[in-house]
Amino acid sequence: MTGIATVFVLTLFAAMLPGPDFAVVSRNALVSGRRAGVLTAVGIAAALLVHAGYAIAGIGVAVSQSILLFNILKWVGAAYLIFLGLSMIRSASAGQGTLIDEGGDLAPMGPWQALRWGFFTNATNVKATFFTLSIFTQVATPETPLSLKLAFGATTSITCLLWFSAVALFLSRPSVRRAYLSLKVWMERIFGALIAGFGVTLAFARQPG
Repeated sequence: MTGIATVFVLTLFAAMLPGPDFAVVSRNALVSGRRAGVLTAVGIAAALLVHAGYAIAGIGVAVSQSILLFNILKWVGAAYLIFLGLSMIRSASAGQGTLIDEGGDLAPMGPWQALRWGFFTNATNVKATFFTLSIFTQVATPETPLSLKLAFGATTSITCLLWFSAVALFLSRPSVRRAYLSLKVWMERIFGALIAGFGVTLAFARQPG
């Protein structure tokens, strides 16, 4: 239980820090409402299971020791975030940053689109890979049972799901969304710039160790 508690605390603190995951959950909850925000959180949680699988299988160690693999993952992730951010800026500038339905409210994002945003934002982030690997390095040893390693991976996923779902539920409140709607074009540009900025930062990330 001590190891699981450690994983929970470290993951929660990391999730609370500003980053691309927080940005996409916030944006989707504000633009498209509760379901989109929560499904984005589900996508992030699913991606964390992928990172945990890397750590358990030893792929994360291979990436940390290979400049080529590290750079491939880094540039793919950076390109995705930059593309996503610039697309948001471009659509906002064209007056399409937030789609409005006939009732004057924000049009909902499709469930699969919300899941994809969350999943690929996290799955292509090499920093998330190394964060998960660092957690496993602290709490697991070669003698740690596979069942306990799987529990560590599930803990990282569930912790982020709970945190980002709470963020989505708060930001999708009608009063918060109304305030966002009054500034929707500029806020879309800000979110786009933040996400693209995270991509640029990732592009210049150095290989750990």
